[in-house]
Amino acid sequence: MRLNHLDLPVPDIAEARAFFERWLGFRHLQTLGDNGLSILVDGAGLVLVLSRLQRGGAQGFPEGFHIGFHLADEVAVTALHAALAAEGLAGDPPVHQRGAFAFYFIAPGKILVEITHRPPPGD
Repeated sequence: MRLNHLDLPVPDIAEARAFFERWLGFRHLQTLGDNGLSILVDGAGLVLVLSRLQRGGAQGFPEGFHIGFHLADEVAVTALHAALAAEGLAGDPPVHQRGAFAFYFIAPGKILVEITHRPPPGD
């Protein structure tokens, strides 16, 4: 079994879609309606659905909720951090923690994102 899709409610679908395409390598498959629900896919087949926030009240992600992306090596993690930082989008640089090399940042829609490289066991 593998994770098929993730649906994230965001306040601005177009902004979030552009971000995931530019920075995290997602490819846009379909948008329903006038800037409605957007469907994206990554190179591993994960489908990311960006949907509108509900109108009936406040929505937010629970404290500590985040999505994570694994990169091939520490060089790729460092390079992505540098590119995001150059645009004012990343904070603290990557660090070694809990057996991984990682950093966190906030994507559009107040989504906490982790970028990491974790070497295979035995490396």
